[in-house]
Amino acid sequence: MKYAIIIPDGAADSGIEDLANQTPLEAASKPNMDAIALAGRIGTVRTTPPNFSAGSDVCTLCLLGYDPAKYHPGRAPLEAAAMGLKLSADDWVMRCNLVTIVNGIMLDHSAGHIGDREARHLLDSLRKELAPEGGPIEFHAGVSYRHLMVHHGGDFSKVKTTPPHDIPAQPIKGYMPRGPGSDTLLDLMHRGADILSEHDINVVRRQLGEQPATHIWLWGQGRAANVPTFMDQYKKTGAMITAVDLLRGIANLLGWQNIEVPGITSYHDTDYNAQGQYACDALDSYDVVCCHVEAPDEASHQGDYETKVRSIEAIDQFVVGPIYKKLQTFDQWRLLIMPDHATQCATRKHHDAPVPFAMAGTHRKSAIARPYTEKAARESDLHIEKGYELMDYFLSDN
Repeated sequence: MKYAIIIPDGAADSGIEDLANQTPLEAASKPNMDAIALAGRIGTVRTTPPNFSAGSDVCTLCLLGYDPAKYHPGRAPLEAAAMGLKLSADDWVMRCNLVTIVNGIMLDHSAGHIGDREARHLLDSLRKELAPEGGPIEFHAGVSYRHLMVHHGGDFSKVKTTPPHDIPAQPIKGYMPRGPGSDTLLDLMHRGADILSEHDINVVRRQLGEQPATHIWLWGQGRAANVPTFMDQYKKTGAMITAVDLLRGIANLLGWQNIEVPGITSYHDTDYNAQGQYACDALDSYDVVCCHVEAPDEASHQGDYETKVRSIEAIDQFVVGPIYKKLQTFDQWRLLIMPDHATQCATRKHHDAPVPFAMAGTHRKSAIARPYTEKAARESDLHIEKGYELMDYFLSDN
């Protein structure tokens, strides 16, 4: 049997007044998603377990069948796996965002979605001043604003950190690293701000009316991950298509193949068509193919519901449609569509409410025909409280 998973990141939402109180999923034209929901099963699944915050690290592990209470090592270790970083027993790794903070306000968690080339130049400058060779600190450049810092030694187990995308347009006071061990991180963040303040790249970005990368923001710390492979857990091969390091890291840990797709990004300028076509091709070679599209989440973090609607429509046309058609060329197949978590345009933050899923294919027929929306999913009789159990249902032979 062939299996496809499509993750429109952060697509679930609440009603928006300017959309006649519809959610973006309700407002979007998405005939393929609706057809899958009408043909198969629809319901809700809780991907944020108790005592966890809604984030793609926790929620994607849960979605793919891994209990975060057992296997979640922290956000940064998952991204370290994407970069192939080898962490020793005394290493701590943490996310290092480039952000825009003005007058103590988190204006932009992504520094205006700074480009890779500019970001790498800024990381080089930070590295020279804060991480001399042979010292306890390393900076590793990722994609756009998303980077990593490794600290050899130290103890950050009691440090509390906050994702910068959780405090959009809010004062940072009260959200900086805190607790035993936080002084080291606070010192690095303050010194980093001094280095970045008048950097040539930021001078030019201001002149162009773009958000400067004024600070580094350290969060999501953890130690090396230890996760059983998907083959060990489910006896299936797998492949991942994504532009996000976090998802690549999870795929690496699961023993999946990361498929490189030219032209895809973690923003709404991604090549949706390429993602869909590469996913279709991958189905010929792998049991499970997961296609993750970040665009709806990023639009939500900007509070841009119009772009969110358009991104959902593009995913439906160029990703869901071709994959749905390709799957039907196989004798047995299943398709699962669901966001990892909800991201609300109104708050510009993730939300831990259960998310809607639609599943169609072999032995997954509709009991009650409903379109793919949050409301229809809530009105279903299929609700999975432990999100990691959904994968067993998706992959089972029955």
